[in-house]
Amino acid sequence: MKPNLTDASRPVGRTPTGLRGRRPASRLMAALPAACVSLAIAACAPSSSEARAAGASTPSAVASSRVPGARAELPRPTGPHAVGRTTLHLVDENRPDPWVPTAGPRQLMVSMYYPALPKTGGPAPYMTTEEARLLLQRKAPTTTVTPETISATRTYAHTDARPAHGRFPLVVLSPGLTLPRALLSGLAEDLAGRGYVVAVVDHTYEAAGITFPDGRTLACVICDRPPAGGQPAIAESRARDLTFVLDRLTGRHPAWPAAHMIDARHIGLAGHSISGDAAPVTMAADDRVRAGVNLDGTFYAPVPTTGLHGRPFLLLGTSSIHSSGGDKDKTWDRDWPNLDGWKRWLTVTGADHSSFTDGPILSTLLGMPSELPGSRALTITRAYVGAFFDQHLKGEHRTLLDRPTSAYPEVTFQHG
Repeated sequence: MKPNLTDASRPVGRTPTGLRGRRPASRLMAALPAACVSLAIAACAPSSSEARAAGASTPSAVASSRVPGARAELPRPTGPHAVGRTTLHLVDENRPDPWVPTAGPRQLMVSMYYPALPKTGGPAPYMTTEEARLLLQRKAPTTTVTPETISATRTYAHTDARPAHGRFPLVVLSPGLTLPRALLSGLAEDLAGRGYVVAVVDHTYEAAGITFPDGRTLACVICDRPPAGGQPAIAESRARDLTFVLDRLTGRHPAWPAAHMIDARHIGLAGHSISGDAAPVTMAADDRVRAGVNLDGTFYAPVPTTGLHGRPFLLLGTSSIHSSGGDKDKTWDRDWPNLDGWKRWLTVTGADHSSFTDGPILSTLLGMPSELPGSRALTITRAYVGAFFDQHLKGEHRTLLDRPTSAYPEVTFQHG
């Protein structure tokens, strides 16, 4: 039986409410074929505080470098900075959990990646073993690959490394439905190495498994029992999550001790799949977000006809689903005119839905390599997302965004 590593956010419909300036969604989009989402693997021992923050109080909770067998590793970050990582547990006392109200206030786990001083901190774990177990259980239940192998994936971040000097733009990353935040590690590490603070957000009860500091690992609730409002309701809830994270990172009493690194005048947001839909929902509600990216996500909640007040937006997706004029997902064609600032619509030949995450790197371990190899897929995503934020948050023009290039023949400029 072939492993099913699909991001379940391709399909599930509610009218978004309660966000400033957000127009209601008209209807639930028709279900789209689920694209194969993959996974990836290497050994790194967790360092002290982050392992504890992830609920790893025992050696078995996170795989160490002693785990035998196959290994995978993320590509090395391309920027000049070493990369630090720490974990935040955030609690929104003003909002009950939307999916499990009896759980009390909404709680989120956030990984902070940042430019760091070299040779400080310890190896950062990829995810906890329990998170890996639940991910495999959901995505590849018949695989012989162990959770320890997945959790041992080699990263290049260093836990609690000393922050580099200076202030840096902030980029918030949000994964697709069912996927834990760890699957955006490759992109997050690269952005941090290029000179960004990066917050990668897990959305509780929306990922296969999320480990909290007290050792609990909470499984997905809405993956098998979609909410009454469907995909627009999920995008709306994620927009609230992301706005809350910005409040806790840039407010008067920030939750992160190194928040002085953040240049709050320059904030970007990139989301994969359903979080690509949540990106313009968030931007319509929160003018702190100056630039946005949708990574292969259907616009279940339409981009407002009033636009995004001239803010730049990048669409980066699969050629099989998101080519202009295609019949598989018409929402990009529908909403393209509503993006009223600088914009580009790019597609990647050979990519599947997971190609904008670490998925294809992990999928090789599961015996299901992608048409577009994992390292190449991540190289393309890093290059174009990094160039977009360099241009629109740092003010550094990037010719990569001007026209097609022989360096990336897989990338087609559909519009822009």
